[in-house]
Amino acid sequence: MPHLKTAPFETARLDALVGTGGPWRFRAVEEGNSVELLGVEFGGGTILLEIKKRPDAVIVRPDKITRPLDVEGLKALLARLAEEADLEVLHANIDASRRRPPLASAYDKSIRDFEEPRFPLEKVALEVGFGSGRHLLWQAERNPDTLFIGVEIHTPSAQQVLRQIGLRGLTNVWVVNYDARLLMEMLPSNRLEAVYVHFPVPWDKKPHRRVISDAFVAETMRVLRPGGFLELRTDSENYYRYALEVFSRPPKVDFWVEKNRDLPVVSKYEARWRRMEKNIYTLTMRSLERSPERGELCDFSLEGIDPSRVAALDRRPVVREGYFVHFSHRYRLTTGGGGLIECSFGSFDRPEHKYILYTDAGEGRYLPDVPVRTATNCRAHHLIRESLHG
Repeated sequence: MPHLKTAPFETARLDALVGTGGPWRFRAVEEGNSVELLGVEFGGGTILLEIKKRPDAVIVRPDKITRPLDVEGLKALLARLAEEADLEVLHANIDASRRRPPLASAYDKSIRDFEEPRFPLEKVALEVGFGSGRHLLWQAERNPDTLFIGVEIHTPSAQQVLRQIGLRGLTNVWVVNYDARLLMEMLPSNRLEAVYVHFPVPWDKKPHRRVISDAFVAETMRVLRPGGFLELRTDSENYYRYALEVFSRPPKVDFWVEKNRDLPVVSKYEARWRRMEKNIYTLTMRSLERSPERGELCDFSLEGIDPSRVAALDRRPVVREGYFVHFSHRYRLTTGGGGLIECSFGSFDRPEHKYILYTDAGEGRYLPDVPVRTATNCRAHHLIRESLHG
């Protein structure tokens, strides 16, 4: 990830950049913390640059929670900061890449694009955890009448596929760098042709982290049209037997199992497993009936925050049945009043990580964007509002 290593400098001088017409929006500090945050307009939203002060240097890099996929754009942003703040750069990896093709950014979709999705094609399919993207890109090339949504939580894999989209001239692939389980809850009912889950991480020691679960299967059946299918492929005997049990639980179900079925395209890992003569299991479940439409949920408004309550927030997680809220670091803006609250919340196995930006006038919003509109996140949001509004 691009970053700067500079000679020590007084970070308060960055306040002079705020409000000068550039992308710099605010600086936020926490008492006793060596890490500061610089709010920056980027790609139509607000991201944060983390400024970590050390005795011999200062490290400037994108914050993990708000970090976008556009690495080249981040490099340009850091170079601009170094120039405008007159920083003495000791080391940096922000030179523009001449060898790597640019990201096909038009096909890089954020979670906000799925609040009221407008798909360019009638047929839509989704792949969860596409890895190198071989299967995703192969499907898109052979089915130009279908929009393929690839969801991948590993950022370098998402960047790699965005480059391949541009190199291959594809127009029917969307890439989402997010948790597929949360994205699934935002999709309209009865809309997808297929959902592919190929070789997910088995998580034998942490089974609660597995993608396949009763809740995931239920959501998948909701978003699939009647006749659409969920396809799981795995080389793990444990995962296969676990998934077999999960697929068997619905009261009315149609699924089948295939062993060592050949596909026209395989990942490098599957090729390796085949050379090792490992068994490959394919479990396919078909949607049998139409599902009810997804109901309306909360709007995640944060207006009316009482700034006096922020300092009194308990740092211990607040746990309720099925969800939690955890307020951690709190920062004060150095100009204009207000502050930032780092916050984790939602379900225990797939929590949201956000910042809450608020003003002394009580205005507030989530950064980098609103949470995924799930029922669990709505319950957590109501608890957040109670904590901040009194």
